[in-house]
Amino acid sequence: MPLAFSAAAADDIGARLDAGLRAGLLRNVHAVLVSRNGQLLAERYYSGVDQSWGRPLGIVTFDPTMLHDLRSVTKSIVGLLYGIALDRGIVPPPEAPLVAQFPRYPDLAADPQRSRLTVLNALNMTLGMEWDEQRPYTDPKNSEIAMESAPDRYRFILDRPIVAAPGERWIYSGGAVALLGQLIAQGSGMTLPDFARQALFAPIGIDTFEWAEGRDGVASAASGLRLRSGDLLRIGHLALAGGEWQGERIVSRTWLDASFTPIIDTDQGVKYGRLWYIGKYNASLLEPSRRWIAGFGNGGQRLYLMPERGIAAVVFCGAYDRPDQSVTPSRIWREIVLPGLN
Repeated sequence: MPLAFSAAAADDIGARLDAGLRAGLLRNVHAVLVSRNGQLLAERYYSGVDQSWGRPLGIVTFDPTMLHDLRSVTKSIVGLLYGIALDRGIVPPPEAPLVAQFPRYPDLAADPQRSRLTVLNALNMTLGMEWDEQRPYTDPKNSEIAMESAPDRYRFILDRPIVAAPGERWIYSGGAVALLGQLIAQGSGMTLPDFARQALFAPIGIDTFEWAEGRDGVASAASGLRLRSGDLLRIGHLALAGGEWQGERIVSRTWLDASFTPIIDTDQGVKYGRLWYIGKYNASLLEPSRRWIAGFGNGGQRLYLMPERGIAAVVFCGAYDRPDQSVTPSRIWREIVLPGLN
């Protein structure tokens, strides 16, 4: 059923959020922040059961100081980091051959099919290699979990069976982003978290974060980042500002424009760019649709952006691994935030 609110609450996004939770129409919500043109319009924190990269935390009462899993919103942050690294000339460009960047696997590089893969195929998840993250992340057969358990994560990724030509089909893959994270680390001579701190976080005032590591001590580029809600909103503001922060260029507008350009259809009803989802919103049949961009994460984590209207929204939820996990953040975005700011 659609969300319905009294006219008295129609202009108050925070009140509408509270009403949605009381009515049971929004579930497992931990935090919601909404801004327009850099001005914070709504900020709400709630209590709920939470995790830290699968480790139970029990019931947590959230506030602005608390870190929260981004899960796969981490991928979109890695997309920004790759752009920064490319601007610095320390990673290969999107058209570069991918497997050749891992010379310790000459047998894989010699495979004619794998030699066709490019960095861009990793950035837009069109590697055409088998990868299964439809299984719960508690299942050892989930490809990301299997990658984390493999003796060599990069060989595990690059050696997957080929099921489609490069660029032909979108296959969701945490492995693709692990490869990009390694290219950043190789090029910068830093760990991925250290590069993130130096190149992105510190310049925009993010001084606290965590980044979960696998058994091999490598930070999970696919899902391991934990940030405070306000700091994720900062990253949204950076993107909306075309990559500048207080007059300082952090990431090129060229990279952001390319990242936010739809390249391929996903299996989630929206399109995909370079590690960002891209959708459309129609306020009414009489108005043209408006583009929105988002990072999506397991459990209902979201960073939503609508550049044309200067809107950014952060949603943190606790519906990890649930089949209905996308319902609440989508309703918040489409039925509360956008109508309230139309």
